[in-house]
Order: sequence, then structure tokens, then C-alpha cells
Amino acid sequence: MDEHPIQGLMTTAMENLKDMIEVNTIIGDPVESPDGTVIIPVSKLGFGFAAGGSEFTSGDQGDSSGGESLPFGGGSGGGVSITPIAFLIISQKGMKMIHLDESTHIYEKMMDVAPKAVDKIQQLLKESGLQEKIKQQSKSNNDDEAKKQEKDKKRQGKQDRKQNDQQSDEEEDGLQYDI
Repeated sequence: MDEHPIQGLMTTAMENLKDMIEVNTIIGDPVESPDGTVIIPVSKLGFGFAAGGSEFTSGDQGDSSGGESLPFGGGSGGGVSITPIAFLIISQKGMKMIHLDESTHIYEKMMDVAPKAVDKIQQLLKESGLQEKIKQQSKSNNDDEAKKQEKDKKRQGKQDRKQNDQQSDEEEDGLQYDI
């Protein structure tokens, strides 16, 4: 049996897409600068493919015994999108990823900057003497909180005893009426 025309369209389109897509499309070829720094482009790749076809009946609908093929109409198409998203920079100082779309990588930048920011704040607090004052204030607040909790416990204990006394009095009053 002969190959259907749509199979030829599909085969041609898929072979061409396969030739276009390779590893170097996503992780580009390294570029070395004069100072020894290596820059590697990183891209996002998207592709799509569509194919379709239709067979038309001949004018002689009663004659179905022949081996002749029916008229065919079809088409296929594909598209590829390559978008650079970052550059990987490798130098003597280390490795760094520079993203082209800064807004989507804010958390990554925050994680990189956070340890430096905490160290800087601690250094400023030590220099100004505020760190010791903050520790003392925190200890004072903890002591005040403990005293407040102790007072609350005593107050609650008094209220509980008073309520128990009232219940006892009511029970005694009830007994007097029953007698």
C-alpha cells in the first residue's frame, strides 16, 4: 500500500524541526573574552507544529473498486521561538548568572544580598552601641512580661476562689431550703 500524502508532510516537517533543535540552541556556545572570562548564553526555546489534510471524493461515487488515489489537499507548518533569558559568566572571581528579565528573579537577588545586609546591620549596631541597648531592652521587656503573667495568674486564682466560695454559698443556701 502506498504511503498517504499526509505522512510525507509530517515526516518533512518533523525532520526539519529536529535539525533546528539541538543542545547548543538552549545553552549557547561559550565566548571567551580577552581577560579570560567565559560568557555562556542561556535561551528559552519554544516550538509548535501543526498539520492537516483532506481527501476529496471523485465525481464517480459508485466506482470504489479502483486502486486510484483520491485527490488530496493538505498542509503543515511549524514555528520556533528562541528567547535569550540569561548569561552565565565564569571568571576568576567566581560564577555569576545575569538574568535579562530582572523582575522575575527578585527573590534570587534577595537571597544573594540578605547575608551581606544582615552583616552590615550588625556592624552598624555594634558601632553605634545600639546592639547592647537592644539586648537590655529585650531582657527588660521579657522581665516585665513575666511579672505581668505572674500578676494575671494571681488575679485568676483570686477570681477562681471567689467563684468557688459563691458556689459553696449557693449550695448551702439550697440545702437550707430543702430541709
